[in-house]
Amino acid sequence: MNPSKFQIKQISAQETYKVRLPVLRPGKPIDSCVFDGDILKSTIHFGIYLHDELIGICSFFKNSHPHILDKQQYQLRGMAVLEAYQGMGIGYKVLQFGEAYLKTKGIKTIWCNAREVATGFYEKCGYQIFGEPFDIPEIGPHYTMKRSL
Repeated sequence: MNPSKFQIKQISAQETYKVRLPVLRPGKPIDSCVFDGDILKSTIHFGIYLHDELIGICSFFKNSHPHILDKQQYQLRGMAVLEAYQGMGIGYKVLQFGEAYLKTKGIKTIWCNAREVATGFYEKCGYQIFGEPFDIPEIGPHYTMKRSL
């Protein structure tokens, strides 16, 4: 796909639901897409568009992990790309854009709770697993992963 056809921009929490629901919460009610902290001023949401269609999203929350000593850290949550566009580098593009933005704000570490099926994606993006796997009820097995910017 031609990279010039993509546009990445900051979006509202509500706009992320168009991608969160079918990818992260299929078959669940729309309110399952609302995350604690979504509307805080410190939370940042990015969307990647192909023409005028939102096809991928990621959200960054000012949240400290107890096992990360760096005080300048953010949590990545709600990373998702519509199924028809998965495997094309779309997720990497929007994630890289968000990380670059946070780096300009002095953030040193990004961490996330990655679904087991997504750990390979995050490893390709420079994230490393730390700690033991854990289960999130109704969603499944996860690993905590982190990356220094």
